[in-house]
Amino acid sequence: MPISQSQSPSPSAFATLDKVAARTPDGSILFDNLSLTFGPERTGVVGRNGAGKSTLLRLLSGDLAPAEGAVARVGSIGVLTQRHDPAPGETTAALLGVADDLAVIDRILAGEGGEDDLVVADWTLEARIGDVLDQVGLAGLSLERQADGLSGGEQTRLRLAGLLLSQPDLLLLDEPTNHLDADARRLVAQVLERWQSGVVVVSHDRELLRRMDRIIEISSLGVEVFGGGYDLYAERKAEARQAAERELADAEKGAARSASDAQRRAEAKARRDAAGRRKAGKGDMPKILLGARAERAENTGGRDRLLASRQAEQAQTTLEAAQARIERVRALSIPMPPTGLSAGRTVLDARDLEWSTPQGRRIIGPISLKIVGPERVAVTGPNGAGKSTLLHLIAGDLSPTVGSVERPVTAVLLDQEAATLKPDETLIEAWRRLNPEGTANDAHAALARFLFRNTAAHRKVGELSGGERLRAALACVMTGRTPAQLLILDEPTNHLDLDSVAAVEAALAAYDGALIVVSHDPDFIDAIGIERVVAL
Repeated sequence: MPISQSQSPSPSAFATLDKVAARTPDGSILFDNLSLTFGPERTGVVGRNGAGKSTLLRLLSGDLAPAEGAVARVGSIGVLTQRHDPAPGETTAALLGVADDLAVIDRILAGEGGEDDLVVADWTLEARIGDVLDQVGLAGLSLERQADGLSGGEQTRLRLAGLLLSQPDLLLLDEPTNHLDADARRLVAQVLERWQSGVVVVSHDRELLRRMDRIIEISSLGVEVFGGGYDLYAERKAEARQAAERELADAEKGAARSASDAQRRAEAKARRDAAGRRKAGKGDMPKILLGARAERAENTGGRDRLLASRQAEQAQTTLEAAQARIERVRALSIPMPPTGLSAGRTVLDARDLEWSTPQGRRIIGPISLKIVGPERVAVTGPNGAGKSTLLHLIAGDLSPTVGSVERPVTAVLLDQEAATLKPDETLIEAWRRLNPEGTANDAHAALARFLFRNTAAHRKVGELSGGERLRAALACVMTGRTPAQLLILDEPTNHLDLDSVAAVEAALAAYDGALIVVSHDPDFIDAIGIERVVAL
């Protein structure tokens, strides 16, 4: 629902941040001295998980007060959070936010309406509801249906339809396309493209970000605004990083030269001093002359030390400035060991697969699928088409109602929650459970290769972010004595930030085994080299 607002100092902005600071509960700074305005444009917000993207939305909505500075708002703001768990008995009309307004109309039509009902009745409401449901791909949805019977993606689209009905001045959306199939993603993108007011979207959906008017990046270096959509942002970001890396390399060379020059001067002085001592030792030079030479040597040494100190200080200042322009976050890299899968090896032979519920409702099939060698297959289809069911049949987690599955190689299914790991176990425990032939040292070495070093290897799975869980799962299944020759991935990038998505793409592109992937991200599908598509 729209949130009441205070007056903004900028008449063209719906929200203004003036020298705002935000901190984590432990006091760490997310961003500081941030001044931004949000008007009638589409803004995409990107950054690593934990950088402060959702915090920015909460500041804009008024749900969170800034640690410092002020946030001013004008007009109304509508918020779409990542998830909403419907209350027991909550109907789709209630989730849409129109249950009370529809009840007014029902009372009037039943002859039970009072004077107040006649005043507030909105006779355009039903037509507008039909219009917004059509926009989000839910045309014909019964408003009396229980909301908890809808899929997560349907609930997200229904809540978005409710925001469209309320017509806020500024929309705040947190990962609106997570859990949506390709058609639903496209509908959401089209809704935002037609929106005539302001939108702020936190997302890693590159197709959606391409439709933005500007991109705001939150990083350890602060907050930076890039005009244009995702592709222009990515291009400028790469150019800026390359320039910063060149400056850092030059500064490191300068610091090394300064240290080398200082060392050469010190060695030259040491040689001169040694020669002077040898000369003095011969006793053939007057004391007054020896004293003058010693004084000159001391003065020269002092000037050299002062010059070396100044040069070293200048070189260090230049180096620190160059280092500050490089985001001080270790780059995520996922090393994929070779699997030894031969080109002619049968990886999967699924014949006439069907799976039905115990009540007899067929969810999938019949479908046949054969994979030979390191093929890469994408499984596509709308939500509810049976994609995840097919993956579980292929992995052996489900037994087919009809048909057969032969899988003569080691296979692992990784979903977006990395369910192969248990929330209450440490990474060391998870690795050793999945690789019982390995030692504790083997586990530490394997996890370290995936950036879980030292104490990080003893973290609980339940404490990890989405990107960390996927990385941990890959470490556990790919570093044993027999790495999986078939990886089955169900929406692996849903909870990953853009940097983590890029790392997973690079890892899978280098993987020499077979892949079966469910993903609604066309950029991800292209990046990992999918060769065949199975549409359900």
